[in-house]
Amino acid sequence: MKTYAGRPVSEYKGPIMNSGTALLGSRALMKVAVAALAVMVWALAPRVVAARQSLPDKLTDQEFWRLSEQFSEPNGSFRSDNLVSNELAFPSIIPGILARVKPGGVYMGVGPEQNFHYITVTRPKMAFITDVRRGNLHLHLMYKALFELSADRAEFVSRLLTKKRPANLGAQSTATELMNVYWDLPTSDEAAYKANLQAIDDQLVKKHGLALSKDDLDGIEYVFHAFYWYGPAITYNSSANGTSGGRTTWADLMMSNDGRGNGSFLATEESFAFLKDFETRNLLVPVVGNFAGPKALRAVGQYVRDHGAIVAAYYLSNVEQYLTQDGIWSNFCANVATFPLDVSSTFIRGWNGMSLGAMASETAGCR
Repeated sequence: MKTYAGRPVSEYKGPIMNSGTALLGSRALMKVAVAALAVMVWALAPRVVAARQSLPDKLTDQEFWRLSEQFSEPNGSFRSDNLVSNELAFPSIIPGILARVKPGGVYMGVGPEQNFHYITVTRPKMAFITDVRRGNLHLHLMYKALFELSADRAEFVSRLLTKKRPANLGAQSTATELMNVYWDLPTSDEAAYKANLQAIDDQLVKKHGLALSKDDLDGIEYVFHAFYWYGPAITYNSSANGTSGGRTTWADLMMSNDGRGNGSFLATEESFAFLKDFETRNLLVPVVGNFAGPKALRAVGQYVRDHGAIVAAYYLSNVEQYLTQDGIWSNFCANVATFPLDVSSTFIRGWNGMSLGAMASETAGCR
């Protein structure tokens, strides 16, 4: 039996809140304090229009694709295909996210599957995944089709990895049981792979009517073949353009938990069902764009504002590291400063460990 050890998960330590305030002994000092508080309140005030939230309960196929295409910038590049993340400690910040982020807003993110963990936790009305590479859009279209085609977690993993579903997996199976069983199963033949790929293409093109180009279909095939070839052992390094990133496997990520019930999107049938419904209603929109670019983030922010909502959470991974290296972090900050936010809007970071940040206060000076 395959074992998976050495995956320490750090304990989340939230911000230390001061429960008391100093009493001012003079009226003058009180005025100064009130003035300072007014400035603070202004800086942290919700940047959201005074309108009733009108985010859609679902998008038509035409609306879904129009938003993706209209908000997107030209395809960019990164040093890796980034088909799989490597942030094994993500469960450690789930308690903090639950404590800070209000459900019913808009989730924003970047990169591959880790977004699914955070979407199941934050329970947004809509989600936009913005990445500089169009390959990430291909990855999320593949996942979209697989969520819709699969009745449950076991079928989802079976389709993704092209491995025949065993009879001993069901609704009560843990993520560890799922991964252990599929790890030991042989991969099905190429005919089964081609049938699964055709089902994905048909779901996107025939059922949803998405106007995917040949390059898009080739990109989806490239992504799907990587999971077929490497199986649950696929890592950040597995694809042709992979560089650094450790040896955390997709299976490791799916099994990761904090020992307190917080784990991946495959931890429970309930989490999977939420994502299946979310994807079926076209509410996760993949967008191509640079965080510091002139169009994508601002277009998403304007859409959220026009619908009277807020950006509730934004998963950044370690993108800020590269923005800082390239000297364009200030452009990203200015983009986020245009978002409708409130004091609960939260950055989710995977840079120098997992951490959370207050979006409104951190970007107030970038307006």
